[in-house]
Amino acid sequence: MNSLINNAFQEISLVFDIGRDAGFRFPAPSYKLLTHLNACRFLQPRTAPPDRIATTIMTEAKQGDTVRLHYKGTLDDGSVFDSSEGRDPLEFTVGSGQIIVGLDRAIPGMKVGDEKTVKIAAEDAYGPHDPDAQQTVPRTQIPDSVPLEVGMQLQGQTADGQVMSVVVVSFSDEDVVLDANHPLAGKDLTFEIQITGIN
Repeated sequence: MNSLINNAFQEISLVFDIGRDAGFRFPAPSYKLLTHLNACRFLQPRTAPPDRIATTIMTEAKQGDTVRLHYKGTLDDGSVFDSSEGRDPLEFTVGSGQIIVGLDRAIPGMKVGDEKTVKIAAEDAYGPHDPDAQQTVPRTQIPDSVPLEVGMQLQGQTADGQVMSVVVVSFSDEDVVLDANHPLAGKDLTFEIQITGIN
């Protein structure tokens, strides 16, 4: 191979020396030049070693990013309380307070395609159950058109016009006990999540 390369460069030198003496210019390599370069395999494509091939850097989620994820939420008994299956991914801004604190904290550092199981204590989810959030109201305050059932959710309005959701704990002909705690208050939660997009 070394002798082939040396011969190639001697031929190249000879071609250019003759051309220069004759006053020729070489806007492109001569046929002989290409022939020898081909013979020396200089025109064969070269593949970089695997450890030197550039890889795409995946963006990691950080505070202020808009993230999309699929999720499944379960309780300690394994029952599913919510899931994005069959729906669009949940979209939110990291650190904005749009989702519960425990889940929000788990997002930074994740990349598109990453999956994670996150266990969240009640304090970092919907908070502890507050007994003072229960209130007894006269049955007459509930419209007759509403067929009451234990566990059903109702929407009420506070004195300052704020809309809030309550759950029927119990009722009689005279009174209805309503609970303003979130249905998941006081419960530890587990989320299985997968990141589908980061902007």
